[in-house]
Amino acid sequence: ALVVSGAGAMRCVRVEVCGRGEKRGAQRERRRMMGRCDNVAEAAFVHGGVAAGGSVRAATAHTCRAGAARSRRRQSGRREVVCGLGGVGEHGARNREAAGATVYLVGTGPGDPELLTLKAVRLMQSADVILYDRLVSHDILQLASPSALLIYVGKQKGMHTRTQSEIHELLQFYASQPGISSVLRLKGGDPYVFGRGGEEAEYLRACGKRVVAVPGITSAAGIGAELGIPLTHRGVATSCRFATGHLKDGMLDAESSDQFASLSVEETLVVYMGLGAVDSLTRALLNNGVPENTAVAAVERGTTPDQRVVFCELHEVAARVAAAELASPTLLIIGGVVKLSPGWNHRHRAIVFDAFDVASFGTTVDSFQSANALAALDVRLPVFSREEDSV
Repeated sequence: ALVVSGAGAMRCVRVEVCGRGEKRGAQRERRRMMGRCDNVAEAAFVHGGVAAGGSVRAATAHTCRAGAARSRRRQSGRREVVCGLGGVGEHGARNREAAGATVYLVGTGPGDPELLTLKAVRLMQSADVILYDRLVSHDILQLASPSALLIYVGKQKGMHTRTQSEIHELLQFYASQPGISSVLRLKGGDPYVFGRGGEEAEYLRACGKRVVAVPGITSAAGIGAELGIPLTHRGVATSCRFATGHLKDGMLDAESSDQFASLSVEETLVVYMGLGAVDSLTRALLNNGVPENTAVAAVERGTTPDQRVVFCELHEVAARVAAAELASPTLLIIGGVVKLSPGWNHRHRAIVFDAFDVASFGTTVDSFQSANALAALDVRLPVFSREEDSV
């Protein structure tokens, strides 16, 4: 299935093309007609070669600039979906036989492409279809197979290109198509750490699909290492807790508040997606007796060249984050281990530090040098013959 979408004045639509055995002449004719269409009915080609003008229940019209989208695909050599996919719909999914494709839930790590696992790269280079999130960088996507269909399903506050249920349907839809053997769901960090990978795996298994999870370096571990912050350290922190800072109607709900009800002296608290909740969670921690001088690191886009870091104490974190104008995604690391970072002693020099500053502190990773490192490498991975263990 080929979906073209984006921003602009022209109406565009998801187009389902014939299988891989389709003749080149028919493919060219479909592309030519697509460029002339301005509504769903005119551009509707259903799987198997039904003529134009048919009804495609799965197709949903979206606004796009079709010419720009086609130009991008020609330049990259890939079929790509930028945003705003039409809904798959139950009718089309139920009336197609499952093709036996495996769905891989793949973690891409915290952002630095050099922190990808070999397995993730190998699967990207052989995938037929890749559905990727907002936090998967352009550098990482360059490692994908040139023939793979790339579909953007990213989310950010107030702007979801797809709901979670629609992402479920897309995964099930592509995994059911004849000729497709590998569908990748690319996620930032680890798919099973606040990545909703468990929900996707549960849905796909219920649909009879084979699911394999491929772990990635979760942001807490990757960013902690980048800044020289050990999440546990003898005599400082004997445990580490992961929490999410997502809010419900702008407030921490009762369930979320409980996770900030206490913080022991020898514990590290890592808050994913904590930017929007920084005021609420700070108040919750202070109200529950956490010392106001507890060390905090707020990290925007950690391990990437765009990394920005604020080091401060708990009582001032809201004001310092606002002054630095940090943006999502931002991770919060709270606890005594933050003081072990080489950057902690420099916190009074500036409100915020970038990737070059952090590298100058003598931490372990030069993230600003990593972005283009893989581009200089000829990544050739062995092909493994063994079957993956299903999850």
